Amino acid sequence: MPHAIGIIELSSIAAGYQTQDTMLKVADVKPLIARTICSGKYLIIVGGSVSSVNAALDAGKIEAAGFLIESLNIPNIDQQVFKALSGAVELKKMHPKSLGIVETFSAAPIIEAADAAVKSADVTLCRVHVSMAIGGKGFMLVNGDTSAVQAAIDAAVNTILESGMLVNKVVIPSASEELFQEFI
Repeated sequence: MPHAIGIIELSSIAAGYQTQDTMLKVADVKPLIARTICSGKYLIIVGGSVSSVNAALDAGKIEAAGFLIESLNIPNIDQQVFKALSGAVELKKMHPKSLGIVETFSAAPIIEAADAAVKSADVTLCRVHVSMAIGGKGFMLVNGDTSAVQAAIDAAVNTILESGMLVNKVVIPSASEELFQEFI
């Protein structure tokens, strides 16, 4: 299992493919997401050991040159983040309790926020959605008891407040079951 995630966002699609190729050749990392995103940008998210992700990011930042928008390295990431990024989360068919949502202006901050959320409280990370078909934004969904969801959302928001990338945050106590249909 990967222990770290590296994220690079570029303003050029062509440079994105080239940067991804360099990152994959330089280090033993697995591409988790590599695609064009809204506004004609390219997003690369790789997973691997902490040292491999560091090496891939270092090489990627050099290759990206003037097209680099942002990069982020998250070492020792919680394993729930990988499932939520891939859409492989399943919730038990029961009343889903509370739902917490955090929305950011770009992809990288939401992944960091999701990691902070699940490390701070006993919640299930249902989804981490990055950039595709939402104007380059990111959002995450967490599920659990209301107090745990609130603590997770607070931790997530605290990781991104300084960057100014927060769009909105919401906690819905006793969320209706229909909000969880795609996870049940």
